Parts: sequence; structure tokens; C-alpha cells
Amino acid sequence: MDAECGDGDFGSTMCVAFSSVRTVLQKDQGNDIGVLMKEVGNAILSAGGASGPMFGILFIEAGKAARGKKSVELSDLAMMLDQSLQQIHARGRANVGDKTLVDALDPAVNYLKGAAASTTPLPLALENAAQAAISGCESTKQLTAKHGKARYLGDQTLGFVDPGAQAIALFFSTLADCANARNTR
Repeated sequence: MDAECGDGDFGSTMCVAFSSVRTVLQKDQGNDIGVLMKEVGNAILSAGGASGPMFGILFIEAGKAARGKKSVELSDLAMMLDQSLQQIHARGRANVGDKTLVDALDPAVNYLKGAAASTTPLPLALENAAQAAISGCESTKQLTAKHGKARYLGDQTLGFVDPGAQAIALFFSTLADCANARNTR
């Protein structure tokens, strides 16, 4: 995903990271979503790479917000991901427009927060959040990278989506697909 405007290791890093996540999920007892999210985040961190820390923070911070929960509602999910977004902003210092995962995460989280306040059904909220993430991801094609290794390439990053934003769009699309599949059973 970042072969044209990075060092080409994003896909392999995410593959290693989420292979580790699979192991965590297989061992999970289903007792505490917060603990599970923290373990998922730590598994992602252990994969290394430049993106590992930001994706690790995403799950670790969500886990802190979900500590002690056995299930989550839309309002919980919005709070979890908002806490993650705030920590990613604080640690990575990236904002919308910097061509990072924040370009997809921010609009998706903001949609979820609004949907939670208006009691939108979870499947519909996740579907719309996924669309917001996809739009945010697509917007990165017109941006020049300001963070990570891609920032050294300057205008060469134009025309390409940010790999982190693309992964966030995939994350939200997968959440939406799972919620819709569960809703139709």
C-alpha cells in the first residue's frame, strides 16, 4: 500500500500485526472487552513498523474506555474511539489534512458521536461511519504527506491514498459488515 509513497512495509507490518491479533482473539475468554482491546493493541505494537504505534494506541485507548464491559452499545463505541482519536492526535500530532490515518478516523468517529446522540441504530451508524472513513481516506489522494516516512517524498505522495487511512476505512467497513450480518440473523 505504501510502495509508491513510502518504504513499502505497511502491508507486511499490518499482516504481522493482525496475525498476532488473531492469536489474541483465539485465546480470549470474552470476559472483558477492555482487556481484549488492550491485548489487541499490544499485539499490534509488537509488530513494529512506523504505523504499529498509532494502530496500537487505537486499540489500547479504546480498551481503557471499555474496561470492565462485556458488551458495548453505540455510545460506548463512540466514546472508545473518540478516546483513541484524542490520544492519536496527542501522540502523533497529526490532524485532518496531514495525510494520515486521522483523515479517515476523525470523520468516522465524529459521525459515531453524532449518531450515538441521536440514537441511530448501530448497523446504520457503522455503515455511515464507514462511508465517512472511506471519504476521508479518498481525500488523502489530494494531500501531501506531513508525517511518517512519506513526508520526505513531498509532492510524490499526491494521487495516492494514505495507507493508514485506507486501513481505517477497511476497519470501519468490516465493523459495518459484521453489524449488518449480525442484524440479519
